[in-house]
Amino acid sequence: MAFDPLATPENRVIAAAAAAVLGAGIAFYVWRAARRRRQRNELHASILSIAFDYAQDVLVPDGNGGVMHLDYLLLTSRGLLVVDLRDISGNIFGGDQMTEWTAMEGARRQTFPNPQGALYDRVAAVRSLAGDLNVEGRILFTRRGVFPKGLPRWTLMVDSLRTEFPPPDTHAFESWLARYRETWHHVRSELAPSPLRRSRSWFSEIFLE
Repeated sequence: MAFDPLATPENRVIAAAAAAVLGAGIAFYVWRAARRRRQRNELHASILSIAFDYAQDVLVPDGNGGVMHLDYLLLTSRGLLVVDLRDISGNIFGGDQMTEWTAMEGARRQTFPNPQGALYDRVAAVRSLAGDLNVEGRILFTRRGVFPKGLPRWTLMVDSLRTEFPPPDTHAFESWLARYRETWHHVRSELAPSPLRRSRSWFSEIFLE
C-alpha cells in the first residue's frame, strides 16, 4: 500500500497552510512588481511631460572613439536636456567639491561617485552634435531621495522638473521647432540603442528584486 502524506488530518492542515503561505508570497511579489511598474510608468510620464520629443536609453559618441550612455535626451522649449536619472532612497548628502556622495537610510549607508563630472561629459558629447541648439544637463532624483542640506549644482528633484522646464506650448513652439528640427534629427541619427537599459523582465521584477 502506497504511503499517502496527506492521509492524516494533521498533514492536510499543514499542507493547506503551506499552500496558503506560498500563495500569499506569490501574490505579494506580483503586487510589488505591478506597483513598481506603475511607479516607473508615472516617473516616465513626468519626465516626458516637459518634452516635445525624446530619446531614452541611448548611446552618444564621446568624440574620442567611444560612446556614453544617456538615460534621457529631451527636446524641450529651452533646447536639449540630458537627464541622468537616479533612484536612490534616503537622505542624500552631496556637494560640488565632494568626490563621493552619501545616501543614508536608517542603519544603511552607501556612497557613490559624484555624478556631476559624468554629466558634464555627457552634455559635452551632445553639444558636439547640436550646433547652436542649447544643451543643458540635470541629475534627476526620484521622490525616494531627500537632500536635507540642499541640492548640489545641476541636481533636480523630479517634482521640480516641470517648474524649471515648463511643458512646451505646441503653438508657440512650432516656429522654434521648425528652426531646429533638422538639428534634432541629426542628433537622433547619431544615437544608438544602449545595452544599459533600465527596464527589466517580468521575471526579474518579481523574483530578483
